[in-house]
Amino acid sequence: MTFSIQATIRALAAPRHRLSCPRKVWRQGLAEIASRGEGHHESGAFLLGYSDGLRGRVARFAYYDDFDPACLDSGIVVFDGAGFGPLWQLCRETGLRVLADLHTHGGPGSARQSPLDRDNPMIAQPGHVALVVPNFAIDFRMRDVGVYEYLGSHRWRNHSAVGLGRFFYTGVWA
Repeated sequence: MTFSIQATIRALAAPRHRLSCPRKVWRQGLAEIASRGEGHHESGAFLLGYSDGLRGRVARFAYYDDFDPACLDSGIVVFDGAGFGPLWQLCRETGLRVLADLHTHGGPGSARQSPLDRDNPMIAQPGHVALVVPNFAIDFRMRDVGVYEYLGSHRWRNHSAVGLGRFFYTGVWA
């Protein structure tokens, strides 16, 4: 299937979604994040893909600890800024861009942004999207994923719950 056919199918399935991620990429990426979190600590990734300026399509996950091997050592994500150099290099090499970041929290209903998350965006550019997946990405419902858009000056717009279905599409509804 060519990209133009895929784009047409996506437009029909998710015409107004700001972000979309193919089901296979989503499931494989979350399985890897769950594995790296070992069921008891946070882990995460940057979501890389293509964008037309209005909508983005995720092509792959780029895991935090591949860029900063110590970032998961404390149980929460503490990403060293030196890890951004290799991330930007990967983006140059692949022609992809960072569309969002995603990290996990513990517990089944824990997809809310923490004060630490709010005060320390991974990418502090207006329009950047941060996803928070509950229960360390193990046995969670899609409707429980937190979706937050950075507005600048440590302000965020919450697209979780009601807005999730209109903002982010994965083809996974469980």
